[in-house]
Amino acid sequence: MFIGRENELHTLDKLYHSDKFEFAVIYGRRRVGKTALISEFAKNKDTIFFTGVETNAKQNLDNFSRCIMEYNTGIAVDSSFASFQSALEYVFELAKTKRIVLVIDEYPYVARASKSLASTLQLLIDKSKASSKLFLILCGSSMSYMEDHVLAYKAPLYGRRTAQLKINPFEFFEACRYFTKLSDEDKALAYGIVGGTPQYLMQLNDSLSIEENIKNTHLNASSSIFEEPNNLLKQEVREPAIYNAVITAIAIGCSKMNEISNKIDEDTSVCATYIKNLITLGIVKKESPFGEKSSRKTIYSIEDNMFRFWYRFVPENTSIISRGATDLAYSRISPQLNAYMGGVFEEICKQYLWKLLLSGKCPVNFSNLGRWWGINPKARTQEEIDIMGTDKDSALFGECKWTNERIDLGVLEKLVERSNLFSYKNNHFYLFAKTGFTKGCMDRASEMGNVTLVSYGDMLRK
Repeated sequence: MFIGRENELHTLDKLYHSDKFEFAVIYGRRRVGKTALISEFAKNKDTIFFTGVETNAKQNLDNFSRCIMEYNTGIAVDSSFASFQSALEYVFELAKTKRIVLVIDEYPYVARASKSLASTLQLLIDKSKASSKLFLILCGSSMSYMEDHVLAYKAPLYGRRTAQLKINPFEFFEACRYFTKLSDEDKALAYGIVGGTPQYLMQLNDSLSIEENIKNTHLNASSSIFEEPNNLLKQEVREPAIYNAVITAIAIGCSKMNEISNKIDEDTSVCATYIKNLITLGIVKKESPFGEKSSRKTIYSIEDNMFRFWYRFVPENTSIISRGATDLAYSRISPQLNAYMGGVFEEICKQYLWKLLLSGKCPVNFSNLGRWWGINPKARTQEEIDIMGTDKDSALFGECKWTNERIDLGVLEKLVERSNLFSYKNNHFYLFAKTGFTKGCMDRASEMGNVTLVSYGDMLRK
């Protein structure tokens, strides 16, 4: 069952119906659904779909030749083209009179084995694009390769593409479409434990409880998710052990560069390189206080929820899990789930605000959202604001609480007090609650007139 990606499909369909040469680059991390997207788009279209494998140039050429011959004759032929150039010339010639989609999936595998492939494509595109109806799609999971060798200024194919699509994991409200049977609370928990990557979402069974799903995935030594972080790192990076150490350090609370460096006993310059690569992969993110660019205050956290959950709970319980003591492992995790979900809920609330903005329903026309933290000069205390966004003289301040208690008036008053650290003329306050709000809080919000109270359940129904 294919879910979501409406914008991406619309973009591809628009390119397809231009009836002229088009060249789209599609890239994104493994398991994110790139091939599924292309397959959905290619339904009922004349398509040559070739997937590269991690082997030598000859075997990839043989496979490519079979795909072409099977498309053109309806049968797989053992004979092979003499070169990638002759194979591609043949496809360009076929596409002179009709629209053909040529997909080269896992392009980095093919290009690494055949060093001249990019230059060959460059030559043929420049020679034939004016007379060709070919729709060429190059797709790859190696983020660094696609960005450095396909999209970069110095790459042979630079300037030839007519579109590029970076495929990201689903956000929360899209991910919910995978779960028709889960309760509202369990939908948030599901997103918290596997994030928005389609392949991970499909590992969950919405007929089971969240407890059973956690036991079947993260706490099951034979499940694909149990091995996924290590497997993905092995495929993407050269020194997975050090990357593992960096992610683990961040997961247990080392958020600053010097803390991570000390924890894994590596120089900060070395750590910086590994962290940069993890950011490119979408596993780690870096933040500075909203509105500030000071690298001195930069912190790092795990962006992908599957990795965040896995590194937070699995390594310390690996010995128990490997012995099949699933219930014992879960009993150690479950008391920490609400605290863990705090950060996940903040992200869900940000995504909700973006939805409001894009639908024209947000009182502050912000251009970005983030967290803010810093010193209150009067009280000389460290303060934090969960969500902040600004537009000229207006500011949005948000507080998010994933607790079973209703938010009371004190939370609103504290948020208003923290907003006074800034000098915006028009402030609007958002309180987001898992459960709801006390009468005192609701009455005060009504009196103020610039406060929006949002319960988690309301977010799912708007």
